[in-house]
Amino acid sequence: MSRWPVKLYRFYRDGFRRMTVGRSLWKIIFIKLFVLFAVLKLFFFPNYLKTNFATDEQRADHVIENLTRSAGNNY
Repeated sequence: MSRWPVKLYRFYRDGFRRMTVGRSLWKIIFIKLFVLFAVLKLFFFPNYLKTNFATDEQRADHVIENLTRSAGNNY
């Protein structure tokens, strides 16, 4: 059995333990990702299908119609 997964795990584990500035940067990255995916989705990307169509069948018909429509008829 190969021991490279264990060596790889230990390499990253020890690297993250010794980080000082990197921890702050990772916190900033996670906060930024939270803002991008959670907050912006709530305000800028409403559930269009749920608000404009009552049933799943109507939603499916709308999606199929828009996916199969030719490029010239999109406007």
